[in-house]
Amino acid sequence: MQFDHSAIPSSNIAGSVEWYRANLGAEVLYQDSTWAFLNVGGVKMALVTPTQHPPHIAVSVTEEELAAAAQVAGIPIESHRDGTRGIYIYDPFGNAVELICYPADQTIYK
Repeated sequence: MQFDHSAIPSSNIAGSVEWYRANLGAEVLYQDSTWAFLNVGGVKMALVTPTQHPPHIAVSVTEEELAAAAQVAGIPIESHRDGTRGIYIYDPFGNAVELICYPADQTIYK
């Protein structure tokens, strides 16, 4: 398990992307109208609309770890638009934690 990214809410994805590019030199890894994935100084972050994803932190797991966690949590694994797969679980204080995996040769990322 390894830290993967944090996700913060935005009501204007395009505007937020431009702000992070102009002010922090962010590299856009993926962007559409409701979600963006950025590399900021070697660290990934997501910009999410409140209706699409909760604000969260994410840890990268293997497909096997993801399957086991989904079984324990009793929830299905979701396939995401970028080819990643994951689930959201919540800590005892209501904070969302995404367990995400990057199946080999199935994501848009190299």
